[in-house]
Amino acid sequence: MKAIKTASKTAYYKMSSFIFLYFFTWSSSFGLYALWLGQKAGLDSVSIGTVFAINGVFAVIMKPVYGYIMDKIGMSKSLLYFVVLVSALMAPFFIYVYQPLLESHLMFGIIAGALYLSLGWYAGVAASESYADRFSRLYHMEFGQVRMWGSLGWALAASFSGVLFNLSPAWNFGLSSATSLVMLAVLLSLKIGDEELKNNDVISAQKIVFGDVILLLKNRKFWMFSMYVAGVAWMMFVAEQQFSRYFVTFFDTKEQGNAWYGYLSTLQSGMEFLMMMVIPFLVNYFGAKKGLLFVGALVGLRLIASGLTSDPLLISIIKPFYGLEIALLLVSVFKYIAEHFSKRVNATMYLLGYQAMIYVGSIVVAPPAGYFYDRIGFEHTYLVMGGIALCFTLISAFTLSACHSLRSGTPAPAEPAENNGELAPLK
Repeated sequence: MKAIKTASKTAYYKMSSFIFLYFFTWSSSFGLYALWLGQKAGLDSVSIGTVFAINGVFAVIMKPVYGYIMDKIGMSKSLLYFVVLVSALMAPFFIYVYQPLLESHLMFGIIAGALYLSLGWYAGVAASESYADRFSRLYHMEFGQVRMWGSLGWALAASFSGVLFNLSPAWNFGLSSATSLVMLAVLLSLKIGDEELKNNDVISAQKIVFGDVILLLKNRKFWMFSMYVAGVAWMMFVAEQQFSRYFVTFFDTKEQGNAWYGYLSTLQSGMEFLMMMVIPFLVNYFGAKKGLLFVGALVGLRLIASGLTSDPLLISIIKPFYGLEIALLLVSVFKYIAEHFSKRVNATMYLLGYQAMIYVGSIVVAPPAGYFYDRIGFEHTYLVMGGIALCFTLISAFTLSACHSLRSGTPAPAEPAENNGELAPLK
């Protein structure tokens, strides 16, 4: 028993270290991506919106591919190795490929960046989180208590990334490439015990086939969940893409705004870190569905409040609440998927039904959002987006499926059927 506990602790430390380093690596550079596009690459709001839209196209393509691979290879780390190697190339790519292309051949630069970022971040982070979720359940841990170290990694890097950015973005990119090598060493040492892999309820003995994806797409629950993502998560993430550009307008100089944005991103990630510790217990108590609905209410109210204020202090208070939203959303999404979808398509559902759907929002919403930022201003655009989030939250209260709740004693649903290659019956 003592040996098992020791093995579990060691596994927890290593998985947590990997997640910490992954988010630290990308926060060091990608956390200021919109500022880099505007201030260093010289793009305007419409061009930046186009960048995010095309990034979204590539992300929508790559995320389901990564999800299918994850379900196919089970707990193999092959895909994670690839993601880490792509991350290690960040400095040479951004400095010698991406920025020169954006400045001389804009569309080629946008496409090259979209491919790279999809492989390393957009699909890479989803694959890393999906692996961490499975890993946590194999060792009977809460995903949030592993994922919280990613929030800490993001916060730590964000605390000084704005200062480095003011010196030169090359420092940010160099740091990211260096920490990727440390991340590779941690991943090499990460092992899963034989006991955890025997007779587990996490990895299906029957590997996914393409027909399973077709069945998933025919499942009404898939589309009801996707509608929630479209109405709430689209508004949440698209608004965040250029929020840094809105935020810096509250300050006397761009440099002051950049530094304060970094400080508040640290506070935001710190809140996310703390919430990841306690949110799993709250979601278990109230149920994943109520967790998702609460996220929708928070997103709508935060965006409306952002549009109504003109005070730098108030916008600074509002900004960190994004960390609470992220923590509650991630934990609720993973628990909702585990309750309502077969474990054979667990990663595919997460990367297709949640992650890919988010980036459909970048394709559909980001360009018009960029247009309206310039035409009617950030504040009025945020008022509209907040209203949309609240509207879809109300609809989702009737369309999302009921979830297990300790508070009401709602029983957990039976494991979705996997016999004869069938997924859970449609309801």
